[in-house]
Amino acid sequence: MSVPAAAATSPRAIQATYLGLTASTTLATSMIWGINTIFLLDAGLTNLEAFAANAFYTLGMLLFEIPTGVVADLRGRRLSFLLGSAVLAASTALYVLLWVWESPFWAWAAASVLLGFGYTFFSGAMEAWVVDALRSAGYRGELDGVFGRAQAATGVAMLAGSVLGGVLAQLVGLWLPFALRSALLLASLVAAAVWMHDLGFSPVRQRVGPAMRGLLRVSVDVGLRDGRLRWLMLAGPFIGGSMGYVFYAAQPYLLELYGDEEAFALAGIVAALVAAAQIVGGMLAAPLRRVVRRRTTLMLAALAISTAALIVAGLTTSFWIAVAALAAWGLALSTLTPVRRAYLNACIPSQQRATVLSFDSLLSSVGGLVQPAFGRAADLQGYGITIVASSALQALAIPFVALTRHRRDPVDLGEGEAEAQPAAA
Repeated sequence: MSVPAAAATSPRAIQATYLGLTASTTLATSMIWGINTIFLLDAGLTNLEAFAANAFYTLGMLLFEIPTGVVADLRGRRLSFLLGSAVLAASTALYVLLWVWESPFWAWAAASVLLGFGYTFFSGAMEAWVVDALRSAGYRGELDGVFGRAQAATGVAMLAGSVLGGVLAQLVGLWLPFALRSALLLASLVAAAVWMHDLGFSPVRQRVGPAMRGLLRVSVDVGLRDGRLRWLMLAGPFIGGSMGYVFYAAQPYLLELYGDEEAFALAGIVAALVAAAQIVGGMLAAPLRRVVRRRTTLMLAALAISTAALIVAGLTTSFWIAVAALAAWGLALSTLTPVRRAYLNACIPSQQRATVLSFDSLLSSVGGLVQPAFGRAADLQGYGITIVASSALQALAIPFVALTRHRRDPVDLGEGEAEAQPAAA
């Protein structure tokens, strides 16, 4: 029995597809999140090399973020998602082969760039797809709730994936979560091919080169010359750099505090606790927006709380205090993320949406380039001091969010979101 077209394109059906694909891809990718750093160290890399490999992943995102975002805006967000699933599945399988072959660092660096390339097809495309599809279906609600539910779905999937990945690594081997991740990404590709269709968006029928240059130029103008977006986007490198390092450094750091550096299942459970905080944070976004008038107020509070939590996590010698502090960090940032996404999407015109969101992701990725330096510092001084340093990095985002608040734009109150148009600086 076929599904009626009206039902398939209703706001409820669109959100269900968005949440389902968000959860399925997160379940796949989170299989390794609890053990990724441990996997790299087990492959024979030093802390410096392991975090340098993560930096090459960031380099891949920097190199390809804008071009793949332009692909989504020119040829379709569905195509971008399908390409991302395929590339990530292949590059994850390559990671397993490198582990088996005990490959040198340069091979890990190349594979990490390929991983970053795959992720860039995702960033911006899914958000752009759901915003345009909802508006084409007549949805007029605020986006905070949509992105909050997606954040919660991400947390549930991350919790399940992190625990399962850690347990499988403990029982079978560190390679299995990576192999399973690759298979699950292929399953997400099939699901997207069936249920994800571009709505409220028409591909651009012109030569790719000139269209890409024009769209890139306009998108950068929208991203940095639009006063509503500029400061919030410039906060991204500090938030992204801190978040990326802490998430992966927390794995070996907590095992070190626990006293058993081979308790891989525990690493997965700890990652799942952060995921649980993410669920709660995502579900809190919409209710808090009904209480707190300005989005920037929530963002500033979340940054202050998460920064303080990182200081506690880095200075303590207690495993359980560190776990609680990292959970508070995850909860605060998970409240910030959907609110920030809603603010950005409310300001971006449809035709540049995926590219501008990719540009925002690129700026956030720039912060990831600190990972080799933090990894070297962890070799010399220990993980605790680098987590404290990451709190200082994140704190640098606060003045930029404050400048966004100073504008007192109607979007900050959730007003004027129906038709986003670029604003003057």
